[in-house]
Amino acid sequence: MSTKSSCEYGTPKYYALCGLGGVLSCGLTHTGVVPLDLVKCRLQVDRAKYKNITTGFKITVSEEGIRGLGKGWAPTFFGYSLQGLGKFGFYEVFKHIYNGFLSEENAYLWRTSVYLAASASAEFFADIMLCPMEAVKVRIQTMPGWANTLREGVPKMYKNEGLVGFYKGLPPLWGRQIPYTMMKFACFERTVEALYKHVVPKPREQCSKGEQLVVHLRRVTSLVCFVLLYLILLTQLCQN
Repeated sequence: MSTKSSCEYGTPKYYALCGLGGVLSCGLTHTGVVPLDLVKCRLQVDRAKYKNITTGFKITVSEEGIRGLGKGWAPTFFGYSLQGLGKFGFYEVFKHIYNGFLSEENAYLWRTSVYLAASASAEFFADIMLCPMEAVKVRIQTMPGWANTLREGVPKMYKNEGLVGFYKGLPPLWGRQIPYTMMKFACFERTVEALYKHVVPKPREQCSKGEQLVVHLRRVTSLVCFVLLYLILLTQLCQN
């Protein structure tokens, strides 16, 4: 009996593993840059006090200590883990659905359009999963004395603003995240194609797991750099 595990494309296990990959990639990476995100949010809210990114870090540490830089980590972790679950899991689901509307030839010819449509659809639902935690996170980070933890923030927000308060920022969140995700996944898919065509000397089906891992690590590294660059650019925009 073979001991190799199978994960066929389009099966529930496949979608579950894609979702799990999203939980790990989004939840961990966004939590890892919470200090930078915190300073960025405070610059957006109170430019007069924080002035620039360096001053923002100095003021935060002097007023709240090193631990203050981690403020909002819990809603960030849970929110972006949920978003990653939806983003990566639903992306594969919608890609499968939209390809099903096309012939095999047209699915290949129009693959970039499928990537764009599937990623936009996935992000639409992923942001609904993220928005409540993002709303709590921003208030924890930018409203002194409002709440210090997720456990304090959620009931307080529900009491003061009701369920609707958790989703007030959803339209601008869609406006920011959907175009970004469309570009990310379309570039991701076409980059993988290019790597297998021009860098890897044999078809994907003939590559060992180790060789495929190297290709995936290259693209994961690119995505992490993209997230960091995205946050840094937002911070620079706040300064200017």
